[in-house]
Amino acid sequence: MKQLFLLIVSVVFAVQTFGQKNYIRMADSDMKRNPEAWMIDFSKALKWNYCHGLVMQSILQVYDKTADPKYYNYVYDYADTMVNNDGTIKTYRPLEYNIDRVNTGKILFPILEKTKEERFKIALDHQREQMRTHPRTKDGSFWHKKVYPHQVWLDGLYMAGPFLAQYAKENNESALFDDVALQIIDVRKYLFDPKTGLYYHGWDESKQQRWADPETGLSPNFWSRSIGWYMMAIVDVLDFLPADHKDRPAIINILQELSASIEKFRDPQTGMWYQVTDLGHREGNYLESTGSIMFIYAWIKGAQQGYLRSSYLEKGEKAYDQFIKRFVKTETDGSLSITDCCSVAGLGGDKNYRDGSFEYYLSEPVRDNDPKAIGPFIMTSVLLDR
Repeated sequence: MKQLFLLIVSVVFAVQTFGQKNYIRMADSDMKRNPEAWMIDFSKALKWNYCHGLVMQSILQVYDKTADPKYYNYVYDYADTMVNNDGTIKTYRPLEYNIDRVNTGKILFPILEKTKEERFKIALDHQREQMRTHPRTKDGSFWHKKVYPHQVWLDGLYMAGPFLAQYAKENNESALFDDVALQIIDVRKYLFDPKTGLYYHGWDESKQQRWADPETGLSPNFWSRSIGWYMMAIVDVLDFLPADHKDRPAIINILQELSASIEKFRDPQTGMWYQVTDLGHREGNYLESTGSIMFIYAWIKGAQQGYLRSSYLEKGEKAYDQFIKRFVKTETDGSLSITDCCSVAGLGGDKNYRDGSFEYYLSEPVRDNDPKAIGPFIMTSVLLDR
């Protein structure tokens, strides 16, 4: 009898969701998996971190498309829980100088606009203040974290860049646009590989890390998700960078150059990308969903905004369909899941040193429904209205 009941519930859910947009189905699915937004990224306790901001930004975009208050309320409840009455943020310690913590601040812009609650303005200012004193390389690039001195990781470009660009626009802080642009252009200067057209995951200005090439300071491999973070950072920063900003053409050129480069490394059968971008032929390398959907997002948004040729919209739409075929599955309850997500990857560290080798990138756990796939998939689906 119980099995029959579950079957009926499953059928009813499937009927209800049939014909729904993918962004609605995936948002509903992830909210079902994480009834409270602080649970995102498999969290067991309250946390203010980039994965939460990434998914909730996508949920807010679903709210903008549907006007269904459940999506806004899901994000507001998190902000309400995390931001104290005095504007301080639970679990956030600015002097740690962890660039990952800044990304979640993006969800506060629309919440402040809607609620006019002063605490959210103060919280945004706290995040901005961190970046005023955040440690930098000699040329001005932000360190990834205080505990990773002298290091620039591609991931960090997404964590701070779009937030700072939006803050600059909302607060008429025009000089900040120059700082945001510098970060993107500096990466092209120091992390670009002319042979492949790709970007290395990290660069150690001091050249002291074991993972760093003693001559260049570069990490040894290309990690797809890190490149995806960089591409998403560029297309999102361009939303706010003034049309007449002196560095805008150079940044668009970087996007165009990299968009062409990643196309050369797609798997010919599936159209997707590998965990270690340029080594699809090596045993053990696998097709990875988070990097793949970030590339697709950047292609589609870049083409829609006119930064890339219109052919990239066609390529992006086809790749989106291929992504669904390869990575998206429907569970027995009708909810959607994304498979083959690299859970995490980094460089250095104390306990288990991450040496940036091919073997290292393959050693990290692979799981379903990582927020770093869920968020970009929802945002890409919104772009395509699919």
